[in-house]
Amino acid sequence: MSNGSLNRFLGGSPGGVLIRLLFLSLIVGAVMSWWGVSPVDLYEGITSLVRQLIDEGFASLRNVGIWIGYGAMIVVPVWLLLRILRSGSGQ
Repeated sequence: MSNGSLNRFLGGSPGGVLIRLLFLSLIVGAVMSWWGVSPVDLYEGITSLVRQLIDEGFASLRNVGIWIGYGAMIVVPVWLLLRILRSGSGQ
């Protein structure tokens, strides 16, 4: 990679980018320390959130299946009875 393409890739000279990244890292690290948060806490929080969303999603699907079963216990016999009554009346 030539010097011009490296500068373009980094968004500036390597030294300047390094200094900006160090400064931003210092600020973000200080704020995280002040809030009592670590990168491990963030990772665990995100994975816990995803796990809860998946669990609740499957629980919702299970509830929908239960509702369909309950409804079918009423709807199917009524439908079958109506079909039998209609076929006996000559329609």
